[in-house]
Amino acid sequence: MPLPFLTADRAFDEVADDVALPFDDRDQWRRPYRPGPWRVASAALLLLLASYVLFAAVIIAFAGGLGGASVVGVIALLIIASALRLLRVGTWVSALGLRHVAFFQTQTVPWAQIVTVRTVQQPVRWLGLPRTVQGQALLLVRRDRPAEKCALLTSHSADFLARTEAFDRAADSIEVWAEEYRPQHA
Repeated sequence: MPLPFLTADRAFDEVADDVALPFDDRDQWRRPYRPGPWRVASAALLLLLASYVLFAAVIIAFAGGLGGASVVGVIALLIIASALRLLRVGTWVSALGLRHVAFFQTQTVPWAQIVTVRTVQQPVRWLGLPRTVQGQALLLVRRDRPAEKCALLTSHSADFLARTEAFDRAADSIEVWAEEYRPQHA
């Protein structure tokens, strides 16, 4: 079974240095990096929990409580949906624009609305928790909201914690996409 999210880094590793965007179909939304081990481990633990909850639903159904089994089954489906959404979280690019997928919302910005995408040193949240540490962030500055800067990636997120080379490669590739597709204004 092909897992396209595992091939993102390999696509950049296998191309020549003079090719910045190694994809043929640039209209397709893609994440230019792999999900990190913290994100994958969290999703795997959620799926493990869902399997136990589904097993409990089967036991409840065999015991004769169909109402309770259906409630527990719905809870298991919500856990599975949460695990899948957790794997989708990240920054996605295509020729149409840049898409920032969070757990509860998705924000798509066309390239024409983007002023700049750049990496800066700043305090960032550690694994999305309230605690902040000094790290790097890939910031998006939009034309319609110039005072608001959105952090697309951080060096201490679930995708890049203790993976500085992966963060640098992902930030560079998103910056290349922005330079390629963002209209140049003088």
